[in-house]
Amino acid sequence: MKILFAFGLGYSATALASNLAKQNWQIYGTSQTKLGATKISELGYRGFVFDDLAPSDIPTGAHWLVSIPPDQHGCPAARKMANHTVTASSITYLSTTGVYGDLGGGWAFEWTEVNPLRQRSVSRVIAENQWKKLRSNATLVRLPGIYGPSRSSVERVRQGTARRIDKPGQVFSRIHVDDLAIGLEAILRNTDTSGVLHLTDDYPAPQADVIAYTAELLGLEVPPLQTFDSTDLSPMAREFFTESKRVSNARAKSLLGWKPKFTSFREGIADINRLTAHGESTSEPM
Repeated sequence: MKILFAFGLGYSATALASNLAKQNWQIYGTSQTKLGATKISELGYRGFVFDDLAPSDIPTGAHWLVSIPPDQHGCPAARKMANHTVTASSITYLSTTGVYGDLGGGWAFEWTEVNPLRQRSVSRVIAENQWKKLRSNATLVRLPGIYGPSRSSVERVRQGTARRIDKPGQVFSRIHVDDLAIGLEAILRNTDTSGVLHLTDDYPAPQADVIAYTAELLGLEVPPLQTFDSTDLSPMAREFFTESKRVSNARAKSLLGWKPKFTSFREGIADINRLTAHGESTSEPM
């Protein structure tokens, strides 16, 4: 019996868990709250509150997936389970391409030097180093922006909250949550994989292009362009726009035999629109 133990069974981990459960994997996961742990159990999995988790709660031989956000000291799960990583069949840590900082629209490869500009990204680098020290064969998955049903431009455009930000030269990479789940499953099945991997689609693009395409697809008015300097963005969103990079997925394709089904935002957004138009949904994140 194969076992996934997800430290933080959130949006991405839930998509992976759903795929694996259909193949008779046992799923264990943590949440920050009792309510979240209860929701995990209601999905048919074993749910735990992270702060109450004991090493004995984790079956020997489980595959660990770590998606808990870091704090200023790195990864809480790395600190909590530092003496027990030998019991894991594999360890996969979900990080961010934010560790590369701003590349001015240039390409980020797995060997690109990290240069985090934001505190959250600095914390990610600390967390990555903790896991590498604990398990030299840990896989570090640096992710771009993740979107999917209930978390996409489709919902924002329909609600009238989407804005098109004009920042010349700005591009972002993305990954549809379904493609991410399939990529993570490929990592779990390829036990020789380790080091840094990127799971991303093939088409980095400006944010404004995504919003315009979504509005046109829905038959709604395309929001007007707003200059970056004149837009009242939240501090977090403003930080997001301080970085521009294209992220390569060549290593993941070569090592895993994986490739994204949704090669660009166009295919992904169209599929989300199709699903929501027919009333289909996915499991809620924890």
